[in-house]
Amino acid sequence: MKQALSVALAAALATFALAACQAPTKPDQAAAATVPVAPEAAANPLFTPSPLALEYPQFDQIEDVHFGPAFDRGMAEQLQEIGAIVDNPAPPSFDNTIIAMERSGQILNRATTVFFSLVGADTNDARKAIQADYSPKFAAHRDAIYLNPKLFARVASLYERRSQLGLDAEGTRLVERYYDDFVRAGAKLAPAEQARLKQMNAELARLGTRFSQNVLAEVNASAIVVDSREELDGLPADAIAAAAEAAKARKLDGKYVLALQNTTGQPPETYLSNRALRQRIHEASVTRNSRGNDYDNTAIVAQIMKPRLERAQMLGYPDYASYSLANQTAKTTAAVNKMLGELAPAAVANARREAADLQKMIDREQKAKGAKSFKLEPWDWAYYAEKVRKAKYAFDEAQLKPYLEAKNVLENGVFYAAGQLYGLRFKQRTDLPVYQPDLLVYDVYNEDGTQLAIFIEDMYARPSKRGGAWMNAYVQQNRLFGTKPVVANHLNVPKPPAGEPTLLTWDETRTMFHEFGHALHGMFSNVTYPYFAGTSVPRDFVEFPSQVNEMWADWPSVLANYARHYQTGAAMPKALLDKVMAAAQFNEGFRTTEYLGAAMLDQNWHQIQQLAAVPAAADVMAFEAAALAKDGIAYAPVPPRYRTPYFSHIMSGYAAGYYSYIWSEVLDADTVEWIKQHGGLTRANGDRFRDTLLSRGGSKDALDLFRDFTGGEPDIKPLLERRGLAAPGAKTKAPARH
Repeated sequence: MKQALSVALAAALATFALAACQAPTKPDQAAAATVPVAPEAAANPLFTPSPLALEYPQFDQIEDVHFGPAFDRGMAEQLQEIGAIVDNPAPPSFDNTIIAMERSGQILNRATTVFFSLVGADTNDARKAIQADYSPKFAAHRDAIYLNPKLFARVASLYERRSQLGLDAEGTRLVERYYDDFVRAGAKLAPAEQARLKQMNAELARLGTRFSQNVLAEVNASAIVVDSREELDGLPADAIAAAAEAAKARKLDGKYVLALQNTTGQPPETYLSNRALRQRIHEASVTRNSRGNDYDNTAIVAQIMKPRLERAQMLGYPDYASYSLANQTAKTTAAVNKMLGELAPAAVANARREAADLQKMIDREQKAKGAKSFKLEPWDWAYYAEKVRKAKYAFDEAQLKPYLEAKNVLENGVFYAAGQLYGLRFKQRTDLPVYQPDLLVYDVYNEDGTQLAIFIEDMYARPSKRGGAWMNAYVQQNRLFGTKPVVANHLNVPKPPAGEPTLLTWDETRTMFHEFGHALHGMFSNVTYPYFAGTSVPRDFVEFPSQVNEMWADWPSVLANYARHYQTGAAMPKALLDKVMAAAQFNEGFRTTEYLGAAMLDQNWHQIQQLAAVPAAADVMAFEAAALAKDGIAYAPVPPRYRTPYFSHIMSGYAAGYYSYIWSEVLDADTVEWIKQHGGLTRANGDRFRDTLLSRGGSKDALDLFRDFTGGEPDIKPLLERRGLAAPGAKTKAPARH
């Protein structure tokens, strides 16, 4: 049951697999659209496992009309399977209750996995309509299982006798996790409370879908249209060409369209010399979903926060953050607040020092022009930071891009590092169907020649795709069903015009390595039960392995293998790389401050403890401003990485969990130091990381997995040094190990 409920349906209910849009639509348009009607049921490819290699999805056979019938049949079939468990006259056993639940819902799992993956990667109006229609139905289905008193009684009976069942550690943990899931879902509540809980769950599912669809519709609607090439002075040629192509796609020939990304900061702000255009882009970004238009999310924010708080308190927690953190590695709001509070003052202090350097650059530049200087504003930061970087380190990002051709980075960088560390081999295949023609598909092999997985790389941004970067699994490994992984990475790299190379920025290169760290976590899974497969770990642990994988992006032997000029094949000059490495902590005050602003804002929303304190729609932005000021993270030139009305993470699967990235980075930085101290890029280190951590999924306590690899407790010092937050002159000592 975990595979259907906690993997696919959890994504559905939390709208973590966020919908994307092909064209702007009004908030209720998707919900009002006609849901497609299916042809004969026998033709539905979602009813049975795919006959393709490793059950790879039949993208060429699956149509939108197949999803609704598969959802309906899948839910009905799973309820029958649950009914058989409940009505079994035999006493509860691990096999007839827990394993039976693990085996249930296979059609539903298959259908929701493909559907929500496509909703994130390649949505359309029909899929948005289906999502809006089924989100509350999925919530009701989940409640019908987790709030079934007879089913819970069987689970509770096994939980109470778990030490007497003769199970191995993974089996015992499975019983414990199921019990905890039922309790957290409200299984111990009185019937009246459960009825109210069901109402709230359905409403939250509906609101979450609307929020995510509004965010992505506004991104498309708010794209900046530029009339002339002259206004784009400073923007790299490939970006100008992409903007021209985007305009043509909107039938705006002769103009240029700058699409917004999901974050507050926008990449063109780094390059554009036109200050008015930079301001226009920034203001379009920060006012998204709060302008009083069809995509305004402020009312939805207020509507989401109240039932979240009510649900948490109904389950015995003072606020939603406490409920959310109880089964994470952080455990408590006090622990999260302490870490964020300790980092914030140093981060803001660093940002203010950086701002002083930027202001000096502005003053000098304006004086040289004989013009009046101006005060540094948020839309100036990226532009002048790049100028300061050039002055300090004598290089700019544009110098790197010719050495970072995308497929070469993937195959001779990301894959090469995985080969050196884990012995993996990759072979591209073009015979499997894809949902977009520019996807890359690879068979992945272990060193002994056995197939490990199939890997999909979905690289390019498009209007039908949500922003950001992520990994998902179409098929999860587990020994119960004997399945092997099919996993995908998704980026949002601007697609160049036909015939032009895809040249990455350094950040995009690191992101490719990062996301492949998630893919490795999924591909190396070696567990018995679907519940624990792949990345099924606490949210504040899941980013840790992927952040570790970033270290290979600039590892000398890896970099030498992929950082080659796309035209000449010449290696990236060492002098240029040295400059990149020297600038590693440059602008770190800005990056840490904008991140902490978002993370602390998330905690403020979810640590509200009185329903009356939840702000109305008109007060949402005022609440945000007051929260940032209270936490000492309000610094005007550095707005939060996400503002509340477009903060999709916290309205979905990362509610009260955006702190997870930096929490995981503590583990990551510490682990990177361990790997460096033990020889770096070696098979011994790779095999140890795979065996003790990456292969274990959620089958063991997450922090125990960390301890199994490093032999010690987490140490924050490497993180402080990495981010330039350590006290002046302080040096990180090698962490004590046992």
